Amino acid sequence: MAGLDFQFNVAKGAIRSYFETVDAGGDAALVVVPLEAASLQADSGLIDHETLADILAGSSNEQTTMGRQEITDVTVNIDHGNDRVELSFNGSITWTAADGAAVGKLIFCFDPNTGEGDDDDLIPLLAYSFDATPDELDIVVSPHANGLIRIS
Repeated sequence: MAGLDFQFNVAKGAIRSYFETVDAGGDAALVVVPLEAASLQADSGLIDHETLADILAGSSNEQTTMGRQEITDVTVNIDHGNDRVELSFNGSITWTAADGAAVGKLIFCFDPNTGEGDDDDLIPLLAYSFDATPDELDIVVSPHANGLIRIS
């Protein structure tokens, strides 16, 4: 997976809390949303959106053919030796037989209530550049060995 582009302003200082709220019971989750490469808003504007609905109301388009992925198995590691917190997800994300428009970015959002939420409730946390052209083969995303993000 490509390196982190940025952490959304709305999530700064709170991202560890969001990760700690994610649970395997499905009440809260991370939702990974692929955005089409052709219509991406510049990072300087994208960073200021406070909900997924705000992102999609702008010039950026969701790559809906592949669909969203939900993550409920996360890791929060407090590294006292290096004075940081490492956040990640376990396993990998797979889009099976992926098709549709080219992808340019993955947005990791926090969904506080997977049973009721809509795009107005999804809080964007992290944005990663991710160049992929779906060709009906699987697209697999795994976190870096050092995690999804380190906060120090």
